[in-house]
Amino acid sequence: MFRSIAGSAALTQTIRKTMERNLCSGSAIAAKRLTGKVAVVTASTEGIGYAIAERLGQEGAKVVVSSRKQQNVDRAVNDLRTAGLEVSGIKCHVANATDRKALFEHATQKFGGIDILVSNAAVNPEVGGVLECSESAWDKIFDVNVKCSYLLAKEALPYIRERKGGSIVFISSIAGFQPFSLLGAYSVSKTALFGLTKAASQELAAENIRVNCIAPGVVQTKFAGALQESDAAKEETLSRIPMGRIAQPKEISGVCAFLVSDDASYITGETIVASGGMASRL
Repeated sequence: MFRSIAGSAALTQTIRKTMERNLCSGSAIAAKRLTGKVAVVTASTEGIGYAIAERLGQEGAKVVVSSRKQQNVDRAVNDLRTAGLEVSGIKCHVANATDRKALFEHATQKFGGIDILVSNAAVNPEVGGVLECSESAWDKIFDVNVKCSYLLAKEALPYIRERKGGSIVFISSIAGFQPFSLLGAYSVSKTALFGLTKAASQELAAENIRVNCIAPGVVQTKFAGALQESDAAKEETLSRIPMGRIAQPKEISGVCAFLVSDDASYITGETIVASGGMASRL
């Protein structure tokens, strides 16, 4: 498959070697850009969210992980603590106002405040074109992917303001720029996060609170399963990625660590695309 997509045996070998190496390994991370910071990451017990929580912890942040299921939270916290990171966790369904309040209170009680919010939770209950989406699925997608991202930022804001500055990152998708035919409504919800990022960043810039967004390409997670469920689907997906491979979650976590660090102190209102060269902006 890779040979047909890459176009040459040499390039295929290069791609294979890249996939086999330990991308963004913890042992290679020397920077401690986030020492003294407290980060809250939603939907962070697996996939991109877990990788972000891990990376922020490796860079010195105290991290609160969360998920809809307590057993998943317990497992993630145990794994991250075993790796020597300062982590706590709490069950949080982002569509539940009580859970969101408890999440932020937990971070404050455990670590003394909040500097960083990473809004990662998203759903996609139906596969298909945007105009094939049922009303119930549309409502759920926009409730979780857009409304809850807005509410998390709004409700975290008083805590971040107490720190006299901070950072909010929304996790969007390359599909927000170039909609996937199998993820129609989901793609539109991810486009909405670009607008939320722009609007919120302008309101908060004077307070030293930066708001940015990440648009990952196709990442090796359970969530991206619909794009890889058959050989034909995999081939179609890979044909759209100039680098010829699917990303690993750790390749997104490094982008997030940069955005919430002082290395990105003059960046706000932006969407960083990490898609292996997939088409995004015109």
